Amino acid sequence: MNLKSFKILSVFILFNLSFFTHYIYDICPNFISSLFFPINESIIEHMKMIFSTYLIYFFIENKYLKNNYNNIKSNKIIQIIVNITIFLIMYLPIYFNFKHNLLITLIIYLISIIITQIISYKVLTNNKEYTFLNKYNFIFLIILFITFSLFTYYPIKNELFIDKMHKKIGFKNYY
Repeated sequence: MNLKSFKILSVFILFNLSFFTHYIYDICPNFISSLFFPINESIIEHMKMIFSTYLIYFFIENKYLKNNYNNIKSNKIIQIIVNITIFLIMYLPIYFNFKHNLLITLIIYLISIIITQIISYKVLTNNKEYTFLNKYNFIFLIILFITFSLFTYYPIKNELFIDKMHKKIGFKNYY
């Protein structure tokens, strides 16, 4: 399978893997799962879902790509940042103007995955080397993990952190 075919397949892998990561905490509620997977329906917890989905996906990607590309390490952080950014740019205006709609949210998420995989393909196939990101990608991933984990237990009182469905903010804080 060539890289283009793998990236097309990756869209389906990521989209379906997201359903799994969305419910892991509900299936196995404990401290460890709360650090990696969403604990409620807030926007920030769904960004953590995207993060954790990509972390799992990277094991698949590493197995297939086997470090055959110069930018394989930088590609990881680029995919996470691009997907979260694109999703928020498309989702937030709709959410704040029309409220949550599951079908529209899923379509936006699918589009963000497609765009992310196109960008990932470009990053992997271009000749430019992202030395800084390649060198420090693991540190960026750790910083993101710590940030999402802290937001789970110490959320900011902001619209992005509120689970309106369960009237909850953070782990045990009801508003």
